[in-house]
Amino acid sequence: MKILGISGFENAMPFKKVHWPGLEEREYRISQGHDAAAALVVNGVLVAAAAEERFDRQKHSAKFPINAIHYCLSEAGLSLADVDELAHGFDYSPYRKIYSLDPMSAKLYQNVFSRESLLAQVDRDLSGFPPERVHHVNHHLAHAASAFFTSGWDNCLVAVVDAMGEAQSVSIFHGHHGRLDKLREISAQDSMGILYSLVTLHLGFDFNSDEYKIMGLAPYGSPERFRAFFEQVVQLCPDGSINIPLLRLNRTRDERENYSATRKYLDDHLVKERRPEDEITDEHRDVAAALQECLDKVMLHVCGHFGAATGLRRLALAGGVALNCTANGRLMRSGLFDEIYIQPAAGDDGSALGAALYRAALAGDVRNVRCPSPFHGPAHSMGQIEVALAEFGDRIDVVRYDTLVQACSEAARLIAEGRVLGWYRGRMEFGPRALGHRSILADPGRPEMRDRINAMVKMREAFRPFAPAVSLEQVHLWFDLAPMTELPYMITNVDVREEYRAQLPAITHVNGSARVQTVSAKDNPEFHALLQAVGSATGREMVLNTSFNIKGQPIVNTPREALETFLGTGIDFLFLENILVRRRQ
Repeated sequence: MKILGISGFENAMPFKKVHWPGLEEREYRISQGHDAAAALVVNGVLVAAAAEERFDRQKHSAKFPINAIHYCLSEAGLSLADVDELAHGFDYSPYRKIYSLDPMSAKLYQNVFSRESLLAQVDRDLSGFPPERVHHVNHHLAHAASAFFTSGWDNCLVAVVDAMGEAQSVSIFHGHHGRLDKLREISAQDSMGILYSLVTLHLGFDFNSDEYKIMGLAPYGSPERFRAFFEQVVQLCPDGSINIPLLRLNRTRDERENYSATRKYLDDHLVKERRPEDEITDEHRDVAAALQECLDKVMLHVCGHFGAATGLRRLALAGGVALNCTANGRLMRSGLFDEIYIQPAAGDDGSALGAALYRAALAGDVRNVRCPSPFHGPAHSMGQIEVALAEFGDRIDVVRYDTLVQACSEAARLIAEGRVLGWYRGRMEFGPRALGHRSILADPGRPEMRDRINAMVKMREAFRPFAPAVSLEQVHLWFDLAPMTELPYMITNVDVREEYRAQLPAITHVNGSARVQTVSAKDNPEFHALLQAVGSATGREMVLNTSFNIKGQPIVNTPREALETFLGTGIDFLFLENILVRRRQ
């Protein structure tokens, strides 16, 4: 079977802007269906996947993912007529009656969540595709399928934790024998993901977008000052669930839409709301620290309870909260599980993959194999690269290397000299992390590098840390991990070995941790070859690795975007495959 999975609700934010005018742009993100994507599964195997933002260049784009769909079909050499099913990673049909009780909710359902709304978009962008081939998959079931059917395990606990699906914030499944049995769910009225996002908004950042900034800010604060507040508002229950009465304060339709009663409570009882342009103070850092500590406790409580109740020692995670590297690190170190797998596109883009895999599983046509490094996006030919180089020919000089070995040798020499490189090659990553195909690279041993890249390249907040990419063979030398520990997705925080923290200032966070990515010759051979060359030049098979983009911009997709970003930032050199690009003096 050939199944296209998709995610996103194109009409969600436009609907909110019409019916709730005058809000701040970041408040309109209190809505469903961001991070539209498409994923193509053929005969149970993922062939291609990409987020729509990489094509329409709108970060977190919710548009119907027509560009991503065209890419997936092109990658597989298929036409739309070859597709057996289109599966959307949401199913609101069981909630139609509930939404009909209120006129505004009924209109929201019809314009945004309904099957009719989706079919209208399919008819507009995929004209002629039969409606009977369009299917809906419960959101958390899609997330669970994305984790279970890429874990390579035939028996494990599956936890989905996000802001909300249709009506849930947490769903726990037992994955076994090719099926997912739901064990428990927690209502979105008790959503740790929503609370985390509301505090993110309260601290002056964007809801459903900037939560990772709070994670990065937290180690600069102390949780003690606000620990009692979060212990009061988030109650851990003996049955493995949680209660958050603070989220149940919203009674009217407007309050429920914008969590205005909850936000007023935060203003009255936590700290005054910070505006985005205001200074970040110790008070804000301490709130972030206490919030992160609370999330860590919730994840340990929920996953630990159901792990103990089932006796399952393997855990597969998905959902937006599973992108929280600090909580993932705490889970990994807790000893509650022997093995933990986090699906690398754990956010809503990954629900497109899960919807396709779930439908394939129903047909008995899925192969449960561990997801390698998720290079499922588009690659661009040398011909396309040459066209882009010619377009910028009056501003650049190029050096062409005959082999990967030569290119890696020169790149390693430049990194050892303290240069910042753009590194662009092969197929683009699926998910939020750049893992060595659309990356900005530098030497992690230079103390000035973090501030330099934050200010001159990424143009972002100075407190945010950078991640190390290290060869699998050397990960245990620099980090507090057993030899050959595989963490290929840059999705878990670990401790830098204490004796090396001062030697690795550009990737060691203030609390001694780092969001490590391991690189193997099997799954990521070209990036591994670069790390080996860097090891010969610096003594460490390690680089600072951050995504190839600037603040507010999706990760680059095309060679042209790579060149534009290179020329518009403080990146010193750019490698497009084995071609070195430098600014013309």
